[in-house]
Amino acid sequence: MQKRSYQGYFIDLDGTMYRGKERIQQAPGFVNRLKTAGKRVLFVTNNSTRSPEEVATNLSKNHQIMARPEDIYTTALATADYLAQHAGNHRRVYVIGERGLKEALSSKGFELTAERPDYVVVGLDTQVTYQKLEIAVLAVLAGATFVGTNADSNLPNERGLTPGAGSLVKLVEYATQTKPIMIGKPEKIIMEMALKRVGLEKEQVIMVGDNYHTDIEAGINVGMDTLLVYTGVSTKEQVAREEVPPTYTVDSLDEWMVG
Repeated sequence: MQKRSYQGYFIDLDGTMYRGKERIQQAPGFVNRLKTAGKRVLFVTNNSTRSPEEVATNLSKNHQIMARPEDIYTTALATADYLAQHAGNHRRVYVIGERGLKEALSSKGFELTAERPDYVVVGLDTQVTYQKLEIAVLAVLAGATFVGTNADSNLPNERGLTPGAGSLVKLVEYATQTKPIMIGKPEKIIMEMALKRVGLEKEQVIMVGDNYHTDIEAGINVGMDTLLVYTGVSTKEQVAREEVPPTYTVDSLDEWMVG
């Protein structure tokens, strides 16, 4: 496999490092090889519900993948970083989301409030109610800027495909007829924020993931090389039909030689 050497690796989680609660046996060795070679590893995930500390603990404790909180970049962090760059003095935010998203925004000095918010941010919220959605819709219609953490329509778990953050974003979009600013993969924003976080240029980093329509398209959209591993969502037959192929594909992360 002919390839360039990369200083940084952005790595997806579910389907790439693990499958739900199931371990992917090749994942710990892959990450260990990268870290031994001095590569900058950043786990880039569309999950906005958990804090970096919680994600790192899950990787280390349940999947034997050594990770620190500073190795984790969630859509919650990317949303907070993006708003911090653009909000100026407009610091009032109404959030539909869970602790990870609320903590990320609070850490950047945003006031979380339902009263005259400047922004409405919608992420995954497993305790969502009609009242929460009503507040969000009315605020957007009153002029608040509408932001969605990510467009994932579903989340796979042991019961099947459950509603993802994108389902809630779409409800507010439909009710307001307002397109949101989308942060997570496959959008460029999370990738640009992640590059700033690690201090590398896009040519120095490769995006690794299992899902063509989130991970790989995110890399393509920002002009980054990509590595698709067939341990999760996308199949060889599906990828063969795509107009822009991944830069590299592997059946297992064991096949990747770290340059």
